[in-house]
Amino acid sequence: MAQESRILLVDDHAIMRSGLRALLSAEPGFSVVGEAATGKDAIELVRRLLPDVVVMDVRMPDLNGIDATRQALAMHPPVKVIGLSADSNGHMAVEMLRAGALGFVRKDAAYEELIGAIRAALADRIYCNSAVIARFNAERLQASAGQSPSAFNLLSPREREHLQLIADGKSTKEIARHLHVSVKTVETHRRNLMLKLHVHSIAELTKYAIREGLTTP
Repeated sequence: MAQESRILLVDDHAIMRSGLRALLSAEPGFSVVGEAATGKDAIELVRRLLPDVVVMDVRMPDLNGIDATRQALAMHPPVKVIGLSADSNGHMAVEMLRAGALGFVRKDAAYEELIGAIRAALADRIYCNSAVIARFNAERLQASAGQSPSAFNLLSPREREHLQLIADGKSTKEIARHLHVSVKTVETHRRNLMLKLHVHSIAELTKYAIREGLTTP
């Protein structure tokens, strides 16, 4: 009897996870071994459960799916990641692929598309539509021409983490507790972010984070 592929579901909406669990659990050869609501929790479950596939929401609190994908692959290189998003912005799909995901599926796609993406990933094949591939190639050309790099190229992972928490409305003390650093360190990161991004307020930082897909409005 063939071994079942172990799947971890990561999405900050419980109803979405519940629906995916029901559908995937009924699929021959698949076993849903865990669920996470945040990128941070996803990393911990990847470490403990060592899943074969992670279906990863892109926009989540605390740690977005793009940076969570990078951390998951660094911790457990064999894992395959499929990006999942309601966002029609192809930029997010491109960033998921750059982070190491093997596929990207929109939440309004047919269920069969997600199954196809998971099976392609298990066979070490990339799964995404032609529009995403075109966007990926276009962004590579823009990068080579030196045009406006994204937050995922311009900022370090730690800077992105600070920026996301700021944009999520966390206070300086809350960010310090969350990241296990001092208040002074958080203030320094915030100041450096403003200098690097040429902005002058928390509101401008928040707008930038939303535009780059690090958080939701």
